Amino acid sequence: MVTRGDLPPGDQAAQLAHAALDFAAAHPETVDRWRRTSNTVVLLAATDELSLIRLNADAAARDHRVVAVHEPDLDGSLTAVALEPAAGRLVRHLPLALARRGEVNT
Repeated sequence: MVTRGDLPPGDQAAQLAHAALDFAAAHPETVDRWRRTSNTVVLLAATDELSLIRLNADAAARDHRVVAVHEPDLDGSLTAVALEPAAGRLVRHLPLALARRGEVNT
């Protein structure tokens, strides 16, 4: 799951939770398979909304399962996306969400 790094930490956490729940509701078969094979969750941060829009478009263009979260309280802006595990190559360059340099061990 990927949120926007330009959001405050509390907003990032909430948007990531929305993305996870929305993805699970939209793609239960993918979630079931993921739970049996990996059960790993990675929370990442894109720089800003434009970066997140591009990521969402790239994932959709490659036919990955993806769910976008638009927050009404932030004028409907794109705040997070949840991607199927097969989309990992699209996000491997992104930093962890909610982390400042040196705070989280990877």
